[in-house]
Amino acid sequence: MSTIPAIVLGGTGYVSGELLRLILGHPNFTLAGVMSDSSPGEIAGKSFPHLAGSLGATAFKSQAEIAALIAHEPGAAVFCAAPHGAAAPLIDALLKAAESTDTKPRFVDISADFRFATTAGYEAVYKHAHGAPHRLAQFTCALPEHLKSAPTPHVAHPGCFSTSILLASVPLLAAGWVEPTLFVSGVTGSTGSGRKPVEGTHHPTRHSDLYSYGALAHRHSPEVTALARAATGIDADYAFVPHSGPFARGIHATVQARLKTARDAAAVIGMLREFYKGAPFVRVLDSAPRVKDIVASNYAHLSAAANGKTVAVMSVLDNLNKGAAGGAVQWMNRLYGLPETAGLTAPAPGWT
Repeated sequence: MSTIPAIVLGGTGYVSGELLRLILGHPNFTLAGVMSDSSPGEIAGKSFPHLAGSLGATAFKSQAEIAALIAHEPGAAVFCAAPHGAAAPLIDALLKAAESTDTKPRFVDISADFRFATTAGYEAVYKHAHGAPHRLAQFTCALPEHLKSAPTPHVAHPGCFSTSILLASVPLLAAGWVEPTLFVSGVTGSTGSGRKPVEGTHHPTRHSDLYSYGALAHRHSPEVTALARAATGIDADYAFVPHSGPFARGIHATVQARLKTARDAAAVIGMLREFYKGAPFVRVLDSAPRVKDIVASNYAHLSAAANGKTVAVMSVLDNLNKGAAGGAVQWMNRLYGLPETAGLTAPAPGWT
């Protein structure tokens, strides 16, 4: 099979860097272009020194150059890591360029711009008008573990916190084992806040500290609720308290709920294993999962505890990989009929 041209939008951020790393090692994708409208012409390796040896002379392209590339290259795989609000109008403009020459690219968007099925849902959370409402019907948002195939040409990735919460909670809801009120505590690494440092992500402030933010009001809670409803048909209530952790990469989420019928931990772990038996990137453990065991990989680890009345499911994953770039590559593999695991099976390095 000939290689597929891959394009990355939103070129200088952490997620873009992770996309580039995965594409450079992918057996079926060849990097055709990376866009940074703020740094066109600059050598991409300057922004990602760890990739400089592989990127070589690859330079960032402008939006106009990327539009011309998409209009010329048939069937390009386009990964969008542009920020919320900026992604939708950018994708719309590039799709228009592709439609003018019928090149039929596939997009996977990692922003929040296509996670909601309606403009009203998006605008209620993000407090601004959607940048391309006529494109919403062309995107499906779901975890690949919770949807066999996408019915649309393009996909929206649910995001890092949402991935960790949904992996832990959807099996509980789908099995009908819990009351539909779930309590979630999640801890994320500093890379989840983006590349530009602010007070909450500045190393002297965050180092050796742990604190909550957006308690019971985090903007991803409505997305989790909508995606859980789509996966299970249940309208669950998620009480979510996120925390900033003193590490760079990874998420640890704990989902607790009231059991409808007495169950022990072995029963819950067995149910999780059965639910994810066909999911190559989800491992269900007998012991508590650890962030170090999944950092820089596309794997998620789950485990559970139960006391007969309450169940807790613990979930760990890498926020930049499984929670963003890796999950996007996993979906793109599916969109092109490739093995779902292509380019994604490298284990975690350990001892990070």
